[in-house]
Amino acid sequence: MKINKLSIAVLFLSGSVFYAQETKQDTITKEKKIEGVVIQGSSNKKTETAVLGEQKKAIIQKQAVSAEEISRKGISNVEQGLTKVTGITTVEGRGLFVRGLEERYNYLLINGLGSPSNNPFQKIIALKQFPTDVVGKLNIYKTFNSNLYGDFAGATFDIETLTIDKPFTKVEFSVGVNTLSTFRDNFKVAEGADGMNGYLGLNSRDRRLPEEVRNATPSNYRFTPNESLNSFKDSWNVDNVKTMPNTSIGFTTVQKIKAGETGNLGVLFSLNQSTKYSYREGDNNQYRNNGPSIELSNLLNKKEYEYETESSVLLGLGYKNKGTNVNLNAIYLQNSSNIIEDFTGYKNGQVLDQRFFRTNQQDISRFLDLQLTASQKVGERHQFKAGASYVINSYSQPDRKIFELTKPEDYTHALISYGGNSFIRQYLDVNGRFYGSAFGEYSIFLGDKGDRKDYPLQVSVGYNGFTDIRKNSYRFIFGNPGTGASSVYINIDRPQDVLNNSINNNQLYYNEGSDSYSYLSNIYQFVNAGYANINYKPSETWDILLGGRFENDMRVIRFNRPGNSKREDITPNKNYFLPSLSIKKSLNNKNNIRLSLSKTITRPVLIETMPIEYINPDNSSILGNANIQNSENYNVDLKWEYFPTNKEMFAVNLFAKNR
Repeated sequence: MKINKLSIAVLFLSGSVFYAQETKQDTITKEKKIEGVVIQGSSNKKTETAVLGEQKKAIIQKQAVSAEEISRKGISNVEQGLTKVTGITTVEGRGLFVRGLEERYNYLLINGLGSPSNNPFQKIIALKQFPTDVVGKLNIYKTFNSNLYGDFAGATFDIETLTIDKPFTKVEFSVGVNTLSTFRDNFKVAEGADGMNGYLGLNSRDRRLPEEVRNATPSNYRFTPNESLNSFKDSWNVDNVKTMPNTSIGFTTVQKIKAGETGNLGVLFSLNQSTKYSYREGDNNQYRNNGPSIELSNLLNKKEYEYETESSVLLGLGYKNKGTNVNLNAIYLQNSSNIIEDFTGYKNGQVLDQRFFRTNQQDISRFLDLQLTASQKVGERHQFKAGASYVINSYSQPDRKIFELTKPEDYTHALISYGGNSFIRQYLDVNGRFYGSAFGEYSIFLGDKGDRKDYPLQVSVGYNGFTDIRKNSYRFIFGNPGTGASSVYINIDRPQDVLNNSINNNQLYYNEGSDSYSYLSNIYQFVNAGYANINYKPSETWDILLGGRFENDMRVIRFNRPGNSKREDITPNKNYFLPSLSIKKSLNNKNNIRLSLSKTITRPVLIETMPIEYINPDNSSILGNANIQNSENYNVDLKWEYFPTNKEMFAVNLFAKNR
C-alpha cells in the first residue's frame, strides 16, 4: 500500500508567509484516505512590513513606527521614535513640532484613550518619558477623522503599549555621552539632588511648603527665627559636581499561558529607570515695541544645568480567544528635573544696571494610568470596541528659589541686599483630582464581499470623552530685611550659612506674601462626543470615508481676584460639529492618491487658562486668561504615495490649514 507523506516548511519574512512541500513514497500495511490538509499561518502585525502594508491599505492617513523598527534603530524613547517620521522634529524644551506646528497643536492617546498632560506648561506629556520597552507601535494621525478627539491641528499620537505576542525576558543597560555635559566639571545641582533621594525623586519632600502654612490659608505669616532656620528643609546652596554619562536600565518580561482550548492569557511587566545631565548656554533676550522702533528690553546670557531622572513601570494583563480581546494595563511615569539657571546682563532696558540672578527649581510629576480595553467580533459583520481609564496625575514646582543682585566681580564674595524681592521662594502645585476617559464603538459590515477582501460598506457609530478636574495652588514666601545691616557678602554657590547667621541676628526673616484669595483655583473640563463614520468602497481601487462628530466642550473655572473674597465662576460651554472626508484612489499596486478635508478645534494649554500670573525673574511671566477661547481650524490635505517595495514608501504631501 502507498500513502503520501506531506512535509510543510513555513518561512516568515517581515509578515509574509511562504509555503513549500515535499512528496515522498512510503509503504505501510493499513491504508487510510486523507480528505485534505489545512495549513494555518499567522503574521506579526508589529513588523515594519506589516505596518507599512496596513498604512498602504487604510483609508485613514496614518503613519506608524513599529516595534521592529524601534528595536532595529536603537530608539530609546517615544519622542525619539516619532522624529523618525517625516515632518516631525523636536525642539529642546518645546516638545515635538509636526509640519511646523508646535507641541500645543498635538494630542495624545494611549491605547485609544485620552491622556492628560502631567505638566501645565505642555499640551501633552513629554513623550521622552515613555521608554520604548513599553511600546508595541506608535501611530501618527496627520489628518483628522471623526473617531479622534476634535483637538487636532498638528497630529494625534496614539501609543499602543506592548502586546503579549510571544514570551521573552530581557534586561537592558545603556550609556550615553553628551559632549557639552558629560564629564563636565563644576556642573551645578541643588544640594543633595544628585544623591539617592534625588535619583528616586524623593528630594521633593524636603522642598514642600513649611508645616506652619502648608494647610492654611495665606495670612502674611511671619516665620520666627527658629522656624526660618528649621522649617525649610531645602538649602539655597548648590553643589558643583563632575557629571557622569547618561544611563538607563530596563527590565521587561512577557509570559503566556494557555487558557482553555483556544484562549491565551498573558502577563507583561516592564521597569525602567534613567538619568540625564544637560547643559545649555546662550542668549535669552527680549524686545519691546517702543513706538516707531523695536528695541532690546533684556540682554541676558543664560546658563542652564539640568539633572533629570525618569522612572516608568508597566504592568499588563491580556486575554485573547478567537474574536475576543481584553487588556488591562497600569502605567506609572515619574519625572524629576533639578534645574539651575544663571542669568547675567540687564533687564527692562537698564543698560547700566548689570545684574546676576539665579533660579534653583525642581519640576516633579507623577502619572498613573489604569486602563481596561476590550473588543469583540460577533460573526463576520459585527464588531464592538470599548475602553475606560482612570488617571492619578500631579505636578509641582516646590520651593522654586530665586535670588538677584548686582553682577559681582567676584562670585565667591558678592554683595547682596535683603528686600526688594532679592530672595523669593515659589510653590506651584497642580493636583489632578480626577481624570477619566472612555470610548465605545459599534461597527457593522454591509453588502457582499464577492471576490473582494473587504465588505463594500462599513458603518460605525461611537462615543469618546473625558473629564479632567484640577486643583491649583500658587504661593510665595519672601526673604525680608529685619533690623541692622541689610547688605551682606555671599558666595553665590554657598549662601546658606550667611543667611542663617543673618536670621540669628534678626537681619533677615521669611514671611508669606501670597494673596489670601487668588492663590487657589479649580478647573473642571468635560468633553463628550458622539460620532458616525460611513466607509464606502465602490470598487477595489476606490475608498471613501465620510464622518461627522458632535463634540461638547464645557469648562468651569473657579477663582478669586486678588484681594477679593467673592468666588467667581467662568463656565464656557460650546458645541462643535466637526465633519471629515477622506478619499483614497489606488492607481495601481504601487501608487495611491489621497485627499482629506476636515474641520477641527485647538484647545489652550492648561497654564493659559489658569487665572494666575506665573513669575519668571527674566520678566517672561505668563498671565493666564480664564476667558480664553478654543480656535477653529479648517484642514486640507492632498497626498501621493509610491511604494517601490513592501518595505519602502515615497510620498509627496500638500496641506493647508486656516484658523
